[in-house]
Amino acid sequence: MEHKIVGTIMPVLEVTLAPDESVVAEGGELSWMTSAVELHTSAGGTAGSKGVFGAVKRAVGGGTLFMTEYRAVGASGMVAFATKVPGHIKAIHLDGSRQYMVHRRGYLCGTPTVTLEIGFQQKLSAGVFGGEGFILQRVAGSGDAWIELDGEVVEYELGPGEVLKVHPGHVGLFDATMAFEIERVKGIKNMLFGADALFLARLTGPGTVFLQTMPLANLAAAVAPYLPREGDSGSGNKLSIGGFSLGNS
Repeated sequence: MEHKIVGTIMPVLEVTLAPDESVVAEGGELSWMTSAVELHTSAGGTAGSKGVFGAVKRAVGGGTLFMTEYRAVGASGMVAFATKVPGHIKAIHLDGSRQYMVHRRGYLCGTPTVTLEIGFQQKLSAGVFGGEGFILQRVAGSGDAWIELDGEVVEYELGPGEVLKVHPGHVGLFDATMAFEIERVKGIKNMLFGADALFLARLTGPGTVFLQTMPLANLAAAVAPYLPREGDSGSGNKLSIGGFSLGNS
């Protein structure tokens, strides 16, 4: 199996499969593939899904119920997975002794011997993360996996007992052995009048953490003021930027 990452701002992962080799991804991740690749979607039994119980548990936690296996049949084939927003694709290798925690929409694909399941879930106040709470997925097993990180990627190596407090949306990928918890910002003034988050993620070393600079939720919040709202005057779809309206009039 060979892979290459094409592009910079909006990269795409191309995985070249020898006959009978395969990769597994959550449903909806495929971008394109060659004719030698066949796909098989299953809620349980597909490599990497950990059976029906694991699939249901993953779905309840916000992941997809179905996993899809892409296998080259009869000849070499290629399958591609593109990022959804500007960002980076990071390749990780698991040897069975190391596990990772990844943000809920970060798992792009992996070899069949890599497992994906819910690793952390905590409900926060209404409106935070769309009311869905904060979720991390655990990547384990052995083999290769590829992770999508939004925006630029900043890496920190924390020593034993060293603490890093992060806006939860910026948490991208970190060693599963690190202590992790969500804590509320202290101080009534900070909570009522502060412009920062009400909650922070607390990561404690030792371990490596990869932060993402442009979480999808932040991107959506930045674009939202420029999107047409119900009841706006005029017809058609318009996008207002810098006082100018773009789109159909």
